[in-house]
Amino acid sequence: MFTGIVEETGIIQKLSISGSSGSIKIQAKKVLEGTKIGDSIAVNGICLTVTTLGNGFFTADVMAETVRRSSLKEAKTGARVNLERAMSANGRFGGHIVSGHVDGCGVITEILPEENAVWFTIKADAPILKFIVEKGSVCLDGVSLTVAEVNDVTFKVSVIPHTRQETTLADKKAGSCINIENDVIGKYVERLLNFKETEEKKTESSSNLTMEFLEKYGI
Repeated sequence: MFTGIVEETGIIQKLSISGSSGSIKIQAKKVLEGTKIGDSIAVNGICLTVTTLGNGFFTADVMAETVRRSSLKEAKTGARVNLERAMSANGRFGGHIVSGHVDGCGVITEILPEENAVWFTIKADAPILKFIVEKGSVCLDGVSLTVAEVNDVTFKVSVIPHTRQETTLADKKAGSCINIENDVIGKYVERLLNFKETEEKKTESSSNLTMEFLEKYGI
């Protein structure tokens, strides 16, 4: 579990993708403190398992599903990435519940300054937008942010100077791809509601008690 509060930005030193999977090597410092092989680190919001540790770097395997769902398919050596270690039990919950399981990519369509903040407008597909709620939480490239506006095509977030300075959001431009993870609570609620509706339909269809049966026996 993560919180969407970025601890530092790292640098992609090597990206080895063969077909749709491979490995990644990332230069880092702070997130290496206390980290062991097998621990989880969120890289631009993607939960990756540390496979090797070295002097100022770590590596992780990347599976095909991760490449398909995330911006790793467009990643380049030398690019900055947001990094966060998995939340410790005694840590502060500064953001929101983040699993590191990216739902898909959005595209930044506009970046507009407003006084001390900057507005980001992101275009996303319908399966992602249905979980975007005004004043709800969303994780963008591993950064916990509050949704300010949403419509049928895009949503907006407003970013303070500190967040831009401490994350890769400062590197983004219109047209940039960005990883999106929806609020996990909303996804579970929808799944449970759909499951209940499906089970109720199954129960109705398997029952011998029909309107025709009731009419036939005068009930």
